[in-house]
Amino acid sequence: MWQDPVVAETRLLREQYASQFSHDADAIFQDILRRQTASGRKLVSFQARKPISVHVVTRQDAPADAQDTARR
Repeated sequence: MWQDPVVAETRLLREQYASQFSHDADAIFQDILRRQTASGRKLVSFQARKPISVHVVTRQDAPADAQDTARR
């Protein structure tokens, strides 16, 4: 099977990075936060958006599978 060399290299680098922290997600996250702070770049964040409420109306005489599809 053909393998993309860029994908293979990316996966190898990811594995090497994760192995530095014994694949501990919390330790990796802390390292990312440390690097982010050390970069000196200005960080921005945005206010959370309000969720949009969607009301779905189905016809009473529609077949059951059509009503099911309309809800998705």
